[in-house]
Parts: sequence; structure tokens; C-alpha cells
Amino acid sequence: MGDWTTTRVEDRLESAADVFRTLPGVMPQGVLQWLARVFSQLRGQGRSGTTNAQAPAGPRQITEAEEALLWLRWLERDDARIVWLRAERTPWKPICWQMGLSRTAATKRWQFGLAVITWRLHGRVPPARRSQQFVIENANRLSRKIVL
Repeated sequence: MGDWTTTRVEDRLESAADVFRTLPGVMPQGVLQWLARVFSQLRGQGRSGTTNAQAPAGPRQITEAEEALLWLRWLERDDARIVWLRAERTPWKPICWQMGLSRTAATKRWQFGLAVITWRLHGRVPPARRSQQFVIENANRLSRKIVL
């Protein structure tokens, strides 16, 4: 299980978003793929002649990213969307516009989503009869005894 905290969960989700960003898109086979690769390399070159592209993700990083993406199944759809948008480093204003929430409500749902993931990674289900604030406050204390 490990000692998961909300900060560690957030870091893993951000690294997953970075991994998915570096993966190549689906391209047709043949000459078009070769041309697209050449043009993308030319676009990535700066004035010094070096490429600015990131190194491709390794198999372990891809596996960890896929695992982190599966964590979003534990959340409600809107909460999962907010957590993933923040993992992609989307600013709060567009998130609030898309979700139709105030900044405070969006932040609270993001924190709650991270807390639920942390609870589930510790093998526990957040109590349904407790408040969101209780789940958020106790997410980092799961290795200790929590009085329900």
C-alpha cells in the first residue's frame, strides 16, 4: 500500500498528465508519417540547433501513468474532471467556467477528489455519512487511528 498522502497523489497525477502529453499521437503509416516526423523535428529546433522535445516516456512511467488514470474511477464524474484538469496544470478560471462552479467550490471538490483517492489507496472507503471536510482533513492521517 505505502504511505500515500494527497501531495503524493497530486504529484503522481501530474506526472501521469506529463507522460500522456509526451506520447506521440496516432499517425498514418508511410510517407505522411515520415514527413510529419521531419516537420515536428524542424519545429522543435531552436536557434542553437538543438531540439527542445522531451525524451519519450519509458515503460515504467507509462504503466504508472495508466495506474494513476485508473484512480479517477473512484471519483464522481465532475470531481474526476476537476482533478484531471488540475493535473494537466489548467488554470482555475477555465476550470470554473467549464464546471459552472465558483473558485472556492472547485478547490474544495479538487481537494475532496484527492482525499478520496488517498483513502482508497490506503484500502479504506471514505465514510458516506461524514462531511467532505472530514474526509479532506483525515486523508493524510490514514496511517494513524481515525475515530469515525
